[in-house]
Amino acid sequence: MAFLMKSMLSNQVKNLGLGGGGEENKEESTPSDPAAAAGMTREEYEEYQKQMVEEKIERDAAFAHKKAERACLRVHLREKYRLPQSEMDENQIQMAGDDVGLPEDLQKMVEEDQEEEEDKDSILAQLQNIQNMDMDAIKEKAQATFTEIKQAAEQKCSVM
Repeated sequence: MAFLMKSMLSNQVKNLGLGGGGEENKEESTPSDPAAAAGMTREEYEEYQKQMVEEKIERDAAFAHKKAERACLRVHLREKYRLPQSEMDENQIQMAGDDVGLPEDLQKMVEEDQEEEEDKDSILAQLQNIQNMDMDAIKEKAQATFTEIKQAAEQKCSVM
């Protein structure tokens, strides 16, 4: 509350012209040369500006590469799950320029997933699943189904 009152009163006093001279002195004391303001010579300041531009270009390139990797991952997932493709992802991959692929960690994960899927699809995996089945439960279910069908047939047919 005190801050609000102080700022309101100081603005009013400045508008009257009683306290406005302090700002003019501050503006006059700041140098117009940005190199002098930063405390550097002109050459140092230009070198500093070049370094800043180069660092920005490197950051932008790294960011574009990361975006392209993510787009590549999305493309891979769309292919895997047979989803519609996106032109935006393809454009991001093309804008990155160099050969963009999945990051190494994701490539390892994809390879492991593919191996697991291949194992599940193989005949040996199907045979292992048969061994893991509870045969007693299957027999009981089959017998219960057979008795239900038999009872339904007896009710409908007088010969049985």
